[in-house]
Amino acid sequence: MSSVERFVVVLLFDGVDLLDVTGPPEVFALLRRETDDAAGCRVVLAAETMDPVTTAAGVRVLPDVTFAEATRRTIDTLLVPGAVEVDERRRVRAVTDEGLVRWVRTLAGRARRVASVCVGAHLLAAAGLLDGRRATTHWSTAPQLAAEHPAVEVDADPIFIRDGKVWTGAGITACLDLSLALVAEDFGEAVALRVARQLVMYLKRPGGQSQFSVPIEPVSTTRRMDDLRRHIAQHVNSRLTVADLAAHAHVSERQLTRLFRTELGTTPASYIESARVEAARSRLETTDDTLDRVAATCGFHTVDTLIRAFRRQLDATPTEYRRRFRHTA
Repeated sequence: MSSVERFVVVLLFDGVDLLDVTGPPEVFALLRRETDDAAGCRVVLAAETMDPVTTAAGVRVLPDVTFAEATRRTIDTLLVPGAVEVDERRRVRAVTDEGLVRWVRTLAGRARRVASVCVGAHLLAAAGLLDGRRATTHWSTAPQLAAEHPAVEVDADPIFIRDGKVWTGAGITACLDLSLALVAEDFGEAVALRVARQLVMYLKRPGGQSQFSVPIEPVSTTRRMDDLRRHIAQHVNSRLTVADLAAHAHVSERQLTRLFRTELGTTPASYIESARVEAARSRLETTDDTLDRVAATCGFHTVDTLIRAFRRQLDATPTEYRRRFRHTA
């Protein structure tokens, strides 16, 4: 067992998002198992009192320590989750409490590093911990974060961002990616990989990867469009022009374009490119095919076309994507 215990504190308060609270401890619990306790991490849930806390999911959670008790220890990592409110128009807004903000500021002063989970970035910002730093949060509240805290450089796209000793993560399942990144920083990529395998995850999505995946799964409402999508997926390496698709669907080219716009919110060309990128992603993750082979089998024909499509869709090259996501059965 490690001679130095790493004290990890997760904030707990009424209305907090449940997964933000429970996700990171799962990662650290698996870290303990994968290292035979050599990591020496002790994860505790800290709240203002020892009373049960009701999360946004309605699940009641018991704290391990109070905020005051946590301040008596040297904190290795302070994890700050968040909470939101939703109005009658389903608009999401992050909520903060001044008393909680004061505790965040106090606890952060005892911590080696601080990390927010999802909309927890709003608490860090309110505590002044993000001033002059680049930060991310859940895409739905990023405009609010930027408007309320102009001293923060808000980037709504990445999965997580590290700026000095402060980390910020997107939501909601990105809490696992952020936690794996913390593990990798402290204990190395090999250990993080073992933990990721237990979670049935990739080692990590890179911090720079977009919160938004390729838009290949919009919901269609007609059988005709479902058939078109299946046809495209099964023939990504074929010549797929608007005329070809219109003939397959037995509609005019103009009507086909209107169908894509109204059903999927995109153009036929954009959707086809997304489908081809999705097919290429799968081959890059699971095969040793050369880029020439991937381009040919996924309808891009040339590596240059493949690279341009990946940059448009994923802001990465096929080689970068394979390096990050390659896995074997």
